[in-house]
Amino acid sequence: MKLIDISRKFFQSDVYPGDPEPEYEQLCEIGDSSECNLTAVHACSHTATHADAPLHFISGGKPIDEMPLDAYIGPCTVLQVPAGVITGEYVDRHFPEKCERLLIKGGGKAFFMDSSAQELADRGLLLIGTDSLSVGCKGNQTGPHKAFLQNSVAVLEGLDLSKVEPGSYFLFAPPVLYDGLEGAPVRAVLIEDYIFWAKRS
Repeated sequence: MKLIDISRKFFQSDVYPGDPEPEYEQLCEIGDSSECNLTAVHACSHTATHADAPLHFISGGKPIDEMPLDAYIGPCTVLQVPAGVITGEYVDRHFPEKCERLLIKGGGKAFFMDSSAQELADRGLLLIGTDSLSVGCKGNQTGPHKAFLQNSVAVLEGLDLSKVEPGSYFLFAPPVLYDGLEGAPVRAVLIEDYIFWAKRS
């Protein structure tokens, strides 16, 4: 079974402009006065590879701990797209008609417009993921996020798809159980040869 880690390192990732830089504080260190190492982490809940919950853009929306886990676990498709804005027309021409989980490989520079996000949400998508810092671009964050989140489409952002070829995989990317919050970090993994293992079992 081949596993591909598609998560970004927490303290080495770019952060969205305006978000705090992640920091850690060494509380204890093994030595004369302590028998263990202990660290406190200070960071935005949307640092590095993470999941957005509806509460991120929708007042009264579901927090991350109420999102169904099956959205983050299951067969998925990795689709390579050119850098730039993804329009509704581009979705109609180049995106698969039937796909429950879709990961966008755009070199961190591909973003959805309201129309393209709504088009995918209308197709019954369970999850959208991107290797960009956000599904929306600067100046147009609310529309794409709301199109996905108000239609119960789980959102993954900040993926590392640099070593992943377009194609079919099995995704395992449940968010940390941050109760009541609008987002949480994720350790996202792809299983490349899952079809082979599924047939064997």
